[in-house]
Amino acid sequence: MLDKIEEVGSNKSSFYQLFGGTENIRILVETFYDVMDTDPKALPIRALHPADLTSSREKLFMFLTGWTGGPQLYIERYGHPRLRQRHMPFSIGESERDQWMYCMIQAMHSMKLDEKLMQKLAEQLYGVADFMRNQS
Repeated sequence: MLDKIEEVGSNKSSFYQLFGGTENIRILVETFYDVMDTDPKALPIRALHPADLTSSREKLFMFLTGWTGGPQLYIERYGHPRLRQRHMPFSIGESERDQWMYCMIQAMHSMKLDEKLMQKLAEQLYGVADFMRNQS
């Protein structure tokens, strides 16, 4: 598997394949939001979300499924993600980015992902999370 991790982005393997498909992406998203919902370190970013996380969980699952190279579930239902535009109403700075990443990394650790896969995935997700910043 380590050889395949290094090939991500070379059309030989996708994060979706290496991650194990939709079932594991669903577990990642559920665990991510469970961390956000219960860990005091995530309280400020949790406050940016609705009380009921059902819709947030589903949208992130659909987005990550396509973003990792799987079926484009989000685009099929909602069209282009327009991530930055959709997050503009929320004040997102470095702290919020880092809290989001903290929840994601905690979720990946909880799943006991291969360290190299987790590192690559975290690097890519950091770029997306950083792109959401609209505050210095």
